[in-house]
Amino acid sequence: MSHRRLTGRLVIATHNGGKLREMRELMAPYGIDCVSAGELGLPEPEETGVTFMENALIKARAAAFAANLPALADDSGLCVAALDGAPGIYSARWAGESKDFTAAMALVEEKVKALGCTTPEQRKSWFISALAIVWPDGHSEEFEGRIDGVLVDPPRGTAGFGYDPCFLPEGHSRTFGEMTSDEKHGLPADGSLALSHRARAFQMLAKACLD
Repeated sequence: MSHRRLTGRLVIATHNGGKLREMRELMAPYGIDCVSAGELGLPEPEETGVTFMENALIKARAAAFAANLPALADDSGLCVAALDGAPGIYSARWAGESKDFTAAMALVEEKVKALGCTTPEQRKSWFISALAIVWPDGHSEEFEGRIDGVLVDPPRGTAGFGYDPCFLPEGHSRTFGEMTSDEKHGLPADGSLALSHRARAFQMLAKACLD
């Protein structure tokens, strides 16, 4: 399958400062000029999809058509096995209008504890990141990454954003909230698998559309 190469200017279809920072860091080595949907004053479209990828495509299409530029959108979230995959695509909504992820993490913990989930086996969770690039002519490219781990309580660390402090990735002793940006999503020079869900999706995107 052939992929379309991404060059020039790109809209990062987000109004989330933490997500924008990570996407700009990932794009930096490729010389892509990134501007956010927020900086362009673009409205946030209603996310009516039932999967991460459907929502990523909704956001990327809205930004690409409004700005007449290629647009990259990420839709990502925390999925908890004991909660049948919730909060999932509703991860941001669990944080409410004020985007209070401290409250969102407390809500997740409350629901998990109500089910009697105390062991790591019972607290399995994963992060998903769906990345979609859409060009003004409607062409799209789609990539999805996943990282498995467990929920920890209390949350640890102040780095990252969102649910990072309550997520301990498999095989590690520190949460995403305790890791530097390079540790969390730095792309290994040897081509081995990146750590974070977003970096794993971006590895696929870079190989297809940037390298």
